[in-house]
Amino acid sequence: MNSQLKNRLTVFGLLLVLFIPTIKSQDNTFTIIDKSVNFGMRVASNRNINSIIVHSTFNNSGGEKYDIDLVIKQFSYYGVSSHYVIGRDGSIYLLVNEKNVAFHAGKSELPNGQTNVNSISIGIELMTSFDESPTCAQIQVLVFLVNDIQKRHKIDYILRHSDIAPIRKTDPWNMDWEDFLKKLETTEGL
Repeated sequence: MNSQLKNRLTVFGLLLVLFIPTIKSQDNTFTIIDKSVNFGMRVASNRNINSIIVHSTFNNSGGEKYDIDLVIKQFSYYGVSSHYVIGRDGSIYLLVNEKNVAFHAGKSELPNGQTNVNSISIGIELMTSFDESPTCAQIQVLVFLVNDIQKRHKIDYILRHSDIAPIRKTDPWNMDWEDFLKKLETTEGL
């Protein structure tokens, strides 16, 4: 059995075990690729998830800026992570299971004044740089992923990193947020 097929079967098995619903595109094929990390996260139980925070990331330490393994290495260096990373081609990488806390928000605050945002949110990173916008594939996958998360959790807020830490953060970069919210609204419940 070749390595790629073995990895896909392993991911499929993990998805069944972890009860992560399948995410579907127009051709019913969004694949979640397991890239689980053991840093920048905390094992938790009974999280009351009420927010989704959208970020941007890329590798700025040399080498291919959109290489997932280099991005993860950079996360490790800084002791951070997120639940999901969406690649330029729309690939979804699972870094931290939703039931656990990922250190993605830093010092931040929700509109209702809640702090400790990492404990009550799911972090999604879009691989994009300061001078590029997210791709159409990334936005499409983000819409479906957010809708899918909303089916499992009572989400009060879908926010940008810059919304919860405006003095420190400017991401997601070059993203038409209003257009994303409209797309999210028109595909709700899919």
